[in-house]
Amino acid sequence: MAHKGKKVFIALSGGVDSSTSAALLLEAGYNCAGVFMITNENSSHAQTDAEEMAEKLGIKLYVLDLRKDFERILDYFCNEYKRGRTPNPCVLCNRLMKFGKLWAFAQSKGAELLATGHYARIIESNGKFGLYEAVYTFKDQSYALSMIDNKILPYIILPMGCNSKDQTRKIASKFGLGTAQKEESQEICFVPDNDYASVLKKCFPELVHSGNIINSSGNVLGEHDGIYRFTIGQRRGLRIAMGKPYYVVNINADSNTVTLGPKEELFHKQLYATDVNWLIDKPVSVFRARVKVRYNDKGNSAQVYPQGDSVTVEFDEPKSAITPGQLAVFYIQEGKNNEVAGAGWIDKAFN
Repeated sequence: MAHKGKKVFIALSGGVDSSTSAALLLEAGYNCAGVFMITNENSSHAQTDAEEMAEKLGIKLYVLDLRKDFERILDYFCNEYKRGRTPNPCVLCNRLMKFGKLWAFAQSKGAELLATGHYARIIESNGKFGLYEAVYTFKDQSYALSMIDNKILPYIILPMGCNSKDQTRKIASKFGLGTAQKEESQEICFVPDNDYASVLKKCFPELVHSGNIINSSGNVLGEHDGIYRFTIGQRRGLRIAMGKPYYVVNINADSNTVTLGPKEELFHKQLYATDVNWLIDKPVSVFRARVKVRYNDKGNSAQVYPQGDSVTVEFDEPKSAITPGQLAVFYIQEGKNNEVAGAGWIDKAFN
């Protein structure tokens, strides 16, 4: 934290990670203020928690109403399901809202830096700033930050990057923060109780209707209640008795079908990703990387072939459950640290 004394705005969500980040920055001598984003009609409880934390810490809290802007995230979410893909709205929210609209607002109020409670690290090397995995990779959130604009990296502080979750809770308790034992939400913020159907009905009522579940030969195995209920690699909740484990291996929005197959049909050697965001200088030739294809993925070794704004990734060994709509994130090793080189939206997997 080499910027001590500068004015930093903290994105306060009402959770333990952001409130502990604020407490650590205050202790380190930063001039702090908080910002809470209203993104949907379910934000009120989190806003109350953020207000309590700001009062406890003695910092000013700004409330930024982004509900109108957030409609772009909702549109993306619904449209991805309409295409038979599995969206990742948190990634887009980080780019457009937290590190977009919120950062612009903070700058308008004189902020020099922006802090969040994400578990990742910003490291400077030879005058360049990079995004790196957290020290405790089990909690690492660099995957979800991989689409932010690299121009903002010099202005970001991530105090949680070297902590485990248990350490964060202990620090929060030391500061007397009421969020210390607050449970971590596993839901998407605008999908209460994981009720995807109610959200999608507002966008595309036609999505919430039945269709065929088939095998790779096209034989009908049963019916589904909507393709949005499925994702590549899913095994549970299929309601189809096959005698051996079957998985979702394809989702076709045009035919409104879900294809099931044995585990071996989940594996592919290559993927194609589009709209690539580079956090390092844009590579001009093939490079080696560890590539993650989902949030909790450890990653696998691969060759990455840049092609304009897209990439083809060829894994050393076939990779399971590559899911269109999710991100492929490319990590390169820098000493003991793993830097995010870039990321792109997975369009398809193939052999």
